[in-house]
Amino acid sequence: MRRDIEFTTEDGTTLRGWHYAAKGVAGPAPTVIMAHGFSATREIFLDSFADVFSNAGLGVIVYDHRNFGVSDGAPRGHADPWAQINGYRDAITWAQTQADVDPTRIGVWGSSYSGGHVLVVAAIDRRVKCVVSQVPLTWGFESARRLIRGDHWAGLRAAFEGDRAARARGEAGALIPVTAPEGQPCALPTADTFDFFTRFAAEHETNWKNEVTLHSIEMFTEYEPATYIERIAPTPLLVVVASGDHLTPFDLTAKAYERALEPKKLVVLPGGHFEAYTGEPFAISSAAQREWFKQYL
Repeated sequence: MRRDIEFTTEDGTTLRGWHYAAKGVAGPAPTVIMAHGFSATREIFLDSFADVFSNAGLGVIVYDHRNFGVSDGAPRGHADPWAQINGYRDAITWAQTQADVDPTRIGVWGSSYSGGHVLVVAAIDRRVKCVVSQVPLTWGFESARRLIRGDHWAGLRAAFEGDRAARARGEAGALIPVTAPEGQPCALPTADTFDFFTRFAAEHETNWKNEVTLHSIEMFTEYEPATYIERIAPTPLLVVVASGDHLTPFDLTAKAYERALEPKKLVVLPGGHFEAYTGEPFAISSAAQREWFKQYL
């Protein structure tokens, strides 16, 4: 069973989502805080993970990041990693006030962009007692170098500078598609990104919008969540990677994982980045995640 929720961040922005009750638990329950990746919204398969966790006796709080989905915030489509990190911390604070949440047993879950966020949150916020990071962004600049052709970097840098100048003049920041057909400018220029988002939008009702601010991409290239990974211990860390991932590349995540201290565990899924949300990879991953949270929460 789930109910709609909303809570307010420290700067007054209202974030909205769902709270899943912990099945079979009477009284305060261990609770997992979840949010989605770059531009994605809660209904894009996060309910599947939340159901698995809830049925195992874990409460789950799923919400949309500020500026996306059903949450407030402006400019719309602006993915500021540090504001999203603070959103996780505000969600923890709100959760700890709820009668059906055990405030001493809070876990965090993130995937893709937010998979990087939870590495940072777990490193700096000791209220977190367990963390699951699925197909995470670990090294922003190096990931961007692999996604963006070398001869396009000068033009992109010029676009960043022009966008900054426009915003300084009081103009709205530029927007760019999250994904587009091959050869067209977008934030995530891989064929599987285009297939994943467009297929989901065609088959489901969704609040996802195919646009982000250009400033979001600039911030992506400057974001290095793996630099925090050594500070997570002694909080238990589960990292889930996909062997064929080229959006958040397997080797970069593996390099980050090697830097993490115990207790930690690595789960390697077959397929690419987006297979983690469906089919056999989802079954493997969600079961491992469920057991990790049950063991440590």
